[in-house]
Amino acid sequence: MQTVLESVKTILGNEIKLISVDGEISKILVIGVFHGDEPQGKFLIDKYLQMNSRTGLFIPCLNPDGMAQNTRVNKNGVDLNRNFPTENWGKNEGANATCDDHTTAYYGGSVPASEIETKFVINVINKYKPKLILTLHSPYKVVNYDGPARKIAEKISEIIKYPVEESIGYPTPGSFGTYCGVERNIPVITLELDEKIPVEDLIQPVFNVFDYVCSL
Repeated sequence: MQTVLESVKTILGNEIKLISVDGEISKILVIGVFHGDEPQGKFLIDKYLQMNSRTGLFIPCLNPDGMAQNTRVNKNGVDLNRNFPTENWGKNEGANATCDDHTTAYYGGSVPASEIETKFVINVINKYKPKLILTLHSPYKVVNYDGPARKIAEKISEIIKYPVEESIGYPTPGSFGTYCGVERNIPVITLELDEKIPVEDLIQPVFNVFDYVCSL
């Protein structure tokens, strides 16, 4: 049975939920849909929660407003993965400038942690103190990691057959990985999924990854 431990309403009135299985408090946190145009995470987490009973904490969709509009950013036009209060927030060329090419420019918000969605995640981390966090993105087909997560990333790589990449290849100031992994020493895995195949084809490999991390 699914239990909603925490929830918050977005600007558009959509609900962001932190869900546990049978009300158990796990130290494993799985997050989907940081970016609204990367919806695979919600589908996979929802399906996993329907079909499995592994203990874990799950946020199926962090950016429901962006997902409803098929945009990377939230309703305020903020890239949530650039909005965290890190030491390097807003410090690369193009910071806080809107641009379709998110590798060179982004909108990180007027101030760090300005967004409802960002505050929700920060509150969850402070309250539940996860020992491992897995986030689902697309489209690069890599296992990216921050903090002390190399061995876990290598195991996930074996499961899903994606290479391990310590760097995503472009600056990410204000990112979730920097906030949790680099600055707080929490192992963070960013699983970049293949967006060119049907999401149904990702069910088994991603469920295997979920089973692995939830067993840690």
